[in-house]
Amino acid sequence: MRTVDAAGLEIGDDHPPRIMGVLNVSKESPYKPSVFNDPSEAAEYVDRELIDEGADIVDIGLESANKRLDVLSAEDELDRLDTALSVLDSVSGDAVFSIETRYHEVAEAALDGGFDMVNDICGFADPVMPRVCEEFDAAVAKMASPPDLTRPGAIEEVDDIYDALELNGFTDKTILDPAFGGWSEAKTLEHDRETFDRLREFRGYGYPILVSINRKNFLRDVAGRSTEEALPVSLAATSMAVERGAHVVRTHDVKETRDAALIGHEFERRRVRDPGDVSVEELDVTTTGEAARHLDRVGANRDLAAESVMRVFELEGLGADDREALEAAAGDAGAVLAAGDTGALLVGTPAALARLSTLVTDASDALEAALETVERATR
Repeated sequence: MRTVDAAGLEIGDDHPPRIMGVLNVSKESPYKPSVFNDPSEAAEYVDRELIDEGADIVDIGLESANKRLDVLSAEDELDRLDTALSVLDSVSGDAVFSIETRYHEVAEAALDGGFDMVNDICGFADPVMPRVCEEFDAAVAKMASPPDLTRPGAIEEVDDIYDALELNGFTDKTILDPAFGGWSEAKTLEHDRETFDRLREFRGYGYPILVSINRKNFLRDVAGRSTEEALPVSLAATSMAVERGAHVVRTHDVKETRDAALIGHEFERRRVRDPGDVSVEELDVTTTGEAARHLDRVGANRDLAAESVMRVFELEGLGADDREALEAAAGDAGAVLAAGDTGALLVGTPAALARLSTLVTDASDALEAALETVERATR
């Protein structure tokens, strides 16, 4: 996993989670507490509610990306950029300033005017965007999107989201955003929940990950909460996202989100890294899907994914004959049965456990059912 230097702010596994606070200078934005069109009032909000509360990055949006609203042109966004640049001049606190845009012309003008970073909500649908970011040596958050400047984030299936992140390549300072939220009519809450469940897979590209999950519908729906009541579910999900490998959390609730992210960071898996002549990094891989992504990244055979993850199942109620049958077949399958007085642990890769079910002979109906359960769980 590479570390991205965003104007001196390092983002990656070896650093604390970074908090991205939000300011909008668009009257269309649905979250009214973050909307300003007076630069001095906006700067006061940035200092007091964002930077003083723990925001490392301030993301300034020029238009709402709501799918029900007309898309502004690059010229329209440029007309609003003066307000955003005036905010930068008036802010007294220290943070990395990001411009949210889909147009390379706006990104170029913003970076030239003092912005440090770009948040591209159309994921390089504008093919000139990566070149502009590279010319300014700027970090860029790249949200998974179709190759269409009018449809940010409008991808549903997780595999399609993953592949969309490749659109027009990456810069050395790219941060990946899997695009949570209702960016299209076809995208469901289940799509978002599956994306969150498979968040570790997006580490397969080797770039830091940004998540924007603050008060999102797929979380609110679980607890039956309104937007105003949804802070607790957002905070719970924030800790989980960081524990699963997210590096930047975009939020309107900076202080609370910072604390939740630090808890996730404190208890995340510690990855072994050795910066010697031969670099060593322990990958956080828990499923065959995650393994397959990393195998793809290094150009290896993705069929090896089924041999790359270890699974452990506890079996209770095994009879003596079933235990003997399992022990006899486990070695040939490449699995291990560790039997004790009160139960047994079945240990192996998904491939080994699949082989085991074909090698066990004279199994009872109960054991056959148990092995079918194991095999389904490893798919």
